[in-house]
Amino acid sequence: MKLRHIDLSIPAQGVWLDGALAHAPDVRALALCLNSSGHPALDHPAHPLELTLQAAGFATMTVDLLTRQEALRDPDASYNIPRLTDRLLAAVEWAAHQPPLVGLPLAVIATGTGCAAAVRAAVRSPEAFSSIACLGGRADLAGAEPLRAVRTPMRFIVTPGTPEATILSRAFPLLKGDHHWLALPATGSEHEHDLLTARAACAWLRQHFPQPEGTTQA
Repeated sequence: MKLRHIDLSIPAQGVWLDGALAHAPDVRALALCLNSSGHPALDHPAHPLELTLQAAGFATMTVDLLTRQEALRDPDASYNIPRLTDRLLAAVEWAAHQPPLVGLPLAVIATGTGCAAAVRAAVRSPEAFSSIACLGGRADLAGAEPLRAVRTPMRFIVTPGTPEATILSRAFPLLKGDHHWLALPATGSEHEHDLLTARAACAWLRQHFPQPEGTTQA
């Protein structure tokens, strides 16, 4: 599958968000990969996550939820969950009106505080998302009520023994919809860990592809 790569500027709440789209006519779904850490993801080559998703038939749209100025000057910007949520929903709305992406099922993969934004966005617009994968992250910052209310299928992919895993172990029982906890095994390198994480996220998203009428999921 030959992908076309496009740099994006996405309007959201009075700012422009940096993004990158990899797309082909025969993709089956769109994976929206969120970055909210303040380290611009788009300044680097594609990570194992994007490459794994693309090999599995996904278009990928990577979006930085912070502007470069915010990332450099405001250390608290990544913790403004309401603003991140609004920007995530703006990116989803933007994608829904792009001719190559219209009608594609959309799933979200998030890290850091982007996980909390994904939870809140799925509560506000549940029809928009087929599934969510949180790679560690701080889904707990969405708050107890949104965690209880979300019904989008959600997987927490965690590294045992990390502070994030401990925090998420307290947030996970609040989920009432389809949800899954996956603890990654120990690996010998960061690259191997990234590959395992990417495969676990991809498997979850593929498991929750909307099925065409008249078919059943294997």
